[in-house]
Amino acid sequence: MMEIMKLIPSGKDYLWGGTRLKDEYGKKIDMTPLAESWECSVHPDGPCYVANGRYKGKTLKEVLDEHPEYIGTKANGEFPILAKFIDAKKDLSVQVHPDDEYAREKEKDNGKTEMWYIIDADEGASLIYGFKHKVTKEILEGAIEKGELDKHLQKVEVHKGDLFFVPAGTVHGIGKGILLTEVQESSNVTYRVYDYDRVDKNGKKRELHFDKAVQVMDMGVAPDIKQKKRLVKYYPGCSRELLCRCKYFETERIQVTKGCSFSVMENSFQVLMCMDGYGQVEVDGDKPVRFSKGETVFLPAGIGRCLIIGDASVLKIRC
Repeated sequence: MMEIMKLIPSGKDYLWGGTRLKDEYGKKIDMTPLAESWECSVHPDGPCYVANGRYKGKTLKEVLDEHPEYIGTKANGEFPILAKFIDAKKDLSVQVHPDDEYAREKEKDNGKTEMWYIIDADEGASLIYGFKHKVTKEILEGAIEKGELDKHLQKVEVHKGDLFFVPAGTVHGIGKGILLTEVQESSNVTYRVYDYDRVDKNGKKRELHFDKAVQVMDMGVAPDIKQKKRLVKYYPGCSRELLCRCKYFETERIQVTKGCSFSVMENSFQVLMCMDGYGQVEVDGDKPVRFSKGETVFLPAGIGRCLIIGDASVLKIRC
């Protein structure tokens, strides 16, 4: 018997984090600051756990190792994604992620293509996305030495509801005052280019990875990433909009006002991340699983027809 699984996240206390994930999202993680909660993860650097049912207390990885069919046929036996909440009280480092080929050869991990959905942003908050103009390794080295890297970086003001797709190789940095959900490949490979000369709680500067970063980054002019209109489809009881579809994952935003039904077929698992509100999800023959703001639910591939009832804003993720 397949079961709907509510997940318990792992946390990260990176120095740029805040307290919103505790204060507003109810994360019971003993970390201050709490920068990230890894909501759906099988990565060894931050596994999530099952909170209910017969798998209660097990990691999601342990469950999927026992039942690889829960991943679905499309993923070829390897769980492909990692989904998280991020609270940036301060600026993140300027960084870049490698693609699959480089990461697997050099780091024994996957590459990292990702997307961001902005849940909330302070007025005037911005992020870094690529370069304003073409650069070289020598230009970047000189700019970092002089503290002038900013003049080469494309900065974009962000607002609640904005969406950004960040392919591997894109230099980027989430700015202070931004709360977001991130959906990415299952990976934890980050190369820091610049970290504003900050020190950690032990008084040490965090490691930079400039030599590796310049091997994997796109040094060309960043694309125009002005927000495009997204198609919203309205149904009785809900609205749905496709946010992102790439080779690694597909993400949809569902605004539930009464109810929303959908099918989870054998080809892929599905994950529900509640960004706001509350509700419950149910399948035939199983008792409903309740969720609220900040909680995440895993639906095994092939579980069948599902129904969400409630008043909630939900991200639905699949491969």
